[in-house]
Amino acid sequence: MSTGVVCRCRLPLTTHTLTYVADLLRRHLKAIRLPPGKIALIVVAVLRHDPRLADMAGGNNISASSVRR
Repeated sequence: MSTGVVCRCRLPLTTHTLTYVADLLRRHLKAIRLPPGKIALIVVAVLRHDPRLADMAGGNNISASSVRR
């Protein structure tokens, strides 16, 4: 059984703003060049356990700057 992440908020954003931010994220993910699943795993691990970024990088065979991004 898996649980989802829920965050309720109300933000007065225009479609233009959302499109702009989505485009920035798409470009950033292409620059990182990691599969989305690996990115998600690293993000969850960092948020949950607060490991050193160098440890996360070494354990995933990527550079520390990629984890930082």
